[in-house]
Amino acid sequence: MNIQRPKPIRLQKLEAILPRINPTHPKYAEMEKELAQRIRGYIGEKQVDYHLETLSHKAIILPGVNLQNNGRNFEMDHFLATPHAVYIIDTKNFVGTITFDTVYKQLIRDDGEKETGYRYPVTQVQTQKLKLQQWLHRHGLQDVPIHCFIAVSEPSTIIKVKGDDSSIKNIVAHGEYIPHMILEKERQLQHSSQRFIPHKKLTQLIINHNKEPDVDILNRFDIKSQDIRPGVRCPHCDWLGMERIFNNWQCPKCKVTSQYAHKAALRDFFLLIQPWITNKIGRYWLGVSSKSVITRLFKQEKFIYNSNRQIWTQQRRGGSLC
Repeated sequence: MNIQRPKPIRLQKLEAILPRINPTHPKYAEMEKELAQRIRGYIGEKQVDYHLETLSHKAIILPGVNLQNNGRNFEMDHFLATPHAVYIIDTKNFVGTITFDTVYKQLIRDDGEKETGYRYPVTQVQTQKLKLQQWLHRHGLQDVPIHCFIAVSEPSTIIKVKGDDSSIKNIVAHGEYIPHMILEKERQLQHSSQRFIPHKKLTQLIINHNKEPDVDILNRFDIKSQDIRPGVRCPHCDWLGMERIFNNWQCPKCKVTSQYAHKAALRDFFLLIQPWITNKIGRYWLGVSSKSVITRLFKQEKFIYNSNRQIWTQQRRGGSLC
């Protein structure tokens, strides 16, 4: 099984909203900073995904798992299951030099200009392990061996330890080396026990319950609906306000034309505003005066029309991820 990592909803919403917000908005800089951080995190996780693919013949690999434990979400960057055990890999995307302080349970990053303290990754991944154990117990899966690793995505990052070196080197490594650590653990398990776990059933159970929590990005940054600028964004120069000319969109700034530029604008609407749209709202959002043009575009997108409420919604995508 090889499931591609989806782009996180929060990252999608930040990418959608920033071009539609005036840069003078008091929360613009904060959103811009968070967007940059989340892009780096997403890229780092995909880098580790690439290295983990070498285990695809031995393990079922799930990227970005989100489960509910006692009503609260917990997330695992990477989840692997084999007939012998399951593995949690947490990705860290620091650059420069990072030091694991095993005495004070802290991570310290030195970027060459200053030192900054962060939450202790070992404690974080151990908490993920505990929550997964509790979740599996509630679903009738007892005593499943769970092993944790911490992957440093950037190969140029220098890893240091202050305190107990052995406790860190057994679970922390650059992403490229994590598959070797998992294979070594698998060899140990094969020699020490003949017990097998129902890893396919377990993985399907997790897939069925895996759901990324949504986030109200407008409320999070105190953004009013009137702060969000409508319009179709130019895929070439990012100008917001392409014009509908015959069956194409044309940018008044760079003159580039596109047949499908409205797709991104509609995706932004459903991400940021609400899960349904009317013809009137569609005309406002896309900057089109013709009712028939909007109806034709919605039909092309295979939106579902509710005649009673006179609204259009997207088709639901269902089915197993296997």
